[in-house]
Order: sequence, then structure tokens, then C-alpha cells
Amino acid sequence: MSHISEPTVRRLSHYYRVLEEVAAEGKWMISSHLLAEREGITSAQVRKDLSSFGSFGRRGLGYHVEHLRQEIRTLLGLDRRWKVCVVGAGHIGSALLGYRGFADQGFDIVAVFDADADRVGRTLEGLVVRPMAQLSARDAFEIGVIATPARAAQPVADALVAAGVQGVLNFAPRKLRVPDGIMLRNVDMTMEFESLSYALTRTTAARPRRKRTRRAP
Repeated sequence: MSHISEPTVRRLSHYYRVLEEVAAEGKWMISSHLLAEREGITSAQVRKDLSSFGSFGRRGLGYHVEHLRQEIRTLLGLDRRWKVCVVGAGHIGSALLGYRGFADQGFDIVAVFDADADRVGRTLEGLVVRPMAQLSARDAFEIGVIATPARAAQPVADALVAAGVQGVLNFAPRKLRVPDGIMLRNVDMTMEFESLSYALTRTTAARPRRKRTRRAP
């Protein structure tokens, strides 16, 4: 489904999380209106997004929560296990290794690499940090995560591609070049902070200043 837009796929992930929430609440049916309300969008957008992938609901009844959840899980490729490696055993890499939610969704982080000799050989969350020289196609990693300083990110991306990864998740604050056919996603937390800072600055500047009142002598 190459015609499906990236925003639609991202909303699909949001719908999946809403469905997990309502399932935990004991609900077995959900309307497009409620699904939209929880996401802060219109019910028309929900119906349009879901219709891009097929027919999942019934008019007047809504969607069966568990059925729709399983359908979206399959669409997102979460009905299988993904073999993941992390490059960079610093603060971000360590935090990613310590997050248990990835495994719950099918992402198995099975190896961590670093170019720093002081980090190689240490154990993080049960994994021994391996030298970059050991990153090869023999491990058959499908997803590579870059959690290195910006200056090292492109060489690491090249090494991951050479090792046969199909997708790269980049936490380094710089743009990367990868060959056609390699899926690249960037998570630039610094840029998100800057965007938030801009929005807050604009809001503060637009806010009317309160006039100071003088106290009577």
C-alpha cells in the first residue's frame, strides 16, 4: 500500500493504542466518534483512514474492539517479531535498552554496539556491548537504532546498511543518507524541544501584559 500517507500510518498507531486502552476498560465495541474524540480529530477522518485498508465496521454499530485491534496490529507488522540492534551505549542507548515496552510490541533488541573501547565489554540490560567491528550480516538484524553523537551517525548508518538492516531508526540530530529501499525514520528530540520553545515563545509574546496598578499611599 505505497499510496498510504505517513500521517495516516501514524494515526493508525494512535488508533491501536486507543483500542488497547478501551479493551482494558472492558469495552468490546467502539464508534468512530469515540475513537476520534480520544485522538482529537474528526470521526470522518477516522473512517477515511480505516477505509484505506478495508472495511472493518458496521454502520450504526461501530467497530469490534478486539477485531479492529488485531487488524491494525497486522497492518503495522506487529504480528511478528523484529530483530533489533542498537548502536551507541550512551545515555539514549541505555534508556532504549531499559524500556520493556518494545518487546511487548514485537521489537526484540538483541545486541548493542559501540565504538568506545571503554564501553565495549560492559553489560547493559543483559547484553554485552560489542565492538563495531562485529556488526555484520551474520546476525541478520532487521532494524538498526542509531543512538550516537551526530558526527558518528552517517558512518554508523552505512555500517548498518552493509550489515543488511531493512530499517533505521535514527536518534542522532542530523540528516542521514541511505540507499533506496532502506526505511529511515528520524527522532530528533532537540528539534522537538526547539519547536516547543518556538511555540511557547510565540504564545508568551502574544499574551497581553497585565497593567500594574499603583497602590494608594
